[in-house]
Amino acid sequence: MEMDLAHRIASHPKYQELKAKRSSFGWWLTALMMIVYYGFILLVAFNKEFLTQRMGDGVMTIGMPIGLGVILFTVVITGIYVRRANSEFDDLTEEIKKAVTK
Repeated sequence: MEMDLAHRIASHPKYQELKAKRSSFGWWLTALMMIVYYGFILLVAFNKEFLTQRMGDGVMTIGMPIGLGVILFTVVITGIYVRRANSEFDDLTEEIKKAVTK
């Protein structure tokens, strides 16, 4: 019985759509995160002078807000994924459940 259900789910067109959309979206977000994170790491490795410049008369350097920006970017793209997963992906999942459990 479980194999039959798994086969019906896997062969359902909405499941194929869900799988493609989720995978594509995940890869785009992964690429963006890799660019931001490795861009920061490359900046640390090859342009320390830029990152160590002081901002104004204080002790904060340019590297601190950039590092904070990397962390905040991670939170933002996680929120974007969760929002889309809770709407579009969950809606497709419910459609699939209704179609295969009839």
